[in-house]
Amino acid sequence: MTLELPPIDDIGDASLAARLQHALDNKTKPLGALGRLEALALRLGGILGTAAPVLDAPQMLVCAGDHGLAARGVSAYPSDVTWQMVENFLAGGAAVSVLARQHGLALTVVDCGVRHAFSPRAGLLVRKIAPGTADASAGPAMSVAQCEEAIANGMAILRDLPGNAVLLGEMGIGNSSAAAMLLARIAGQDIDACTGAGTGLDAAGRAHKRKVLRGVLERHADATDPLAALAAFGGFEIATLVGAVLQAAQERRVIVLDGFIASAAVLVARALRPHVVQRCVAAHESAEPGHRLLLNFLGLQPLLQLDLRLGEGSGAALAWPLLESACRILREMASFESAGVSRQEAA
Repeated sequence: MTLELPPIDDIGDASLAARLQHALDNKTKPLGALGRLEALALRLGGILGTAAPVLDAPQMLVCAGDHGLAARGVSAYPSDVTWQMVENFLAGGAAVSVLARQHGLALTVVDCGVRHAFSPRAGLLVRKIAPGTADASAGPAMSVAQCEEAIANGMAILRDLPGNAVLLGEMGIGNSSAAAMLLARIAGQDIDACTGAGTGLDAAGRAHKRKVLRGVLERHADATDPLAALAAFGGFEIATLVGAVLQAAQERRVIVLDGFIASAAVLVARALRPHVVQRCVAAHESAEPGHRLLLNFLGLQPLLQLDLRLGEGSGAALAWPLLESACRILREMASFESAGVSRQEAA
């Protein structure tokens, strides 16, 4: 197949930004008194192209896939946890399931390449490329064709989802390793700084993980462009999220990043289409050390810092009420004129 990436335009609009700032400055409050919530309101209005933004039918998209590199002992959990957690998502028992219910987020779980056969049911999309990626220490995790198919799947999935906001989630034992290598390669960071405990490795486990990842990076030293790096390091769920990000950006939806792995998908998408980041909101900064480096590289400031390291989209769901509040402040909060409130006296 020949992958055609969507055009993604610069949505910077100085006139709209000025109108949004004027609206915020004229609300019944001291200038800037709502702090970073005002910056969030400016961003959301800019993404949606209106001074009265409304978040419609928000979609939580959780993409799952297994990683061949997990066999090298880079995770504290066995690969079977991937499919077991997908079942937990669908049964409503996972953290992201609970939070999605709480905040009215439609949850869609995608089997992008899990080593398990799932029975059909509501809320599950099977877009399996293969039963897990190959071991990246022995060769590319994905072929170029597989990588492009996964990206195309993500674009198609997003096109079929309603709404103007998508929250990114993922599940895949071993995928923090893929994210760390993508960050190291695309952003030029040292792999040791990019690599953390993942699902809970101890000090010896982290040292082993760093050694393995350094070897994989050396093996694929020629995988320097973003798609080559994505194919070399994996995984199917990250590539599917890349496609979803590209399509969401093209449709000018709000893209809410969760943690390290979901942000790595945005990193790849940005390398392909730089204006993607204009549509993104970083929900939180996770406990994975690479996440701060990644967000700094993207130029995004996280809304929350709760030392989360779960993934699934849990952090994105937790931050969601802040996005709703920012939009309501723009739409519903009175101005000094409408409320008959006196302004601050000039100095």
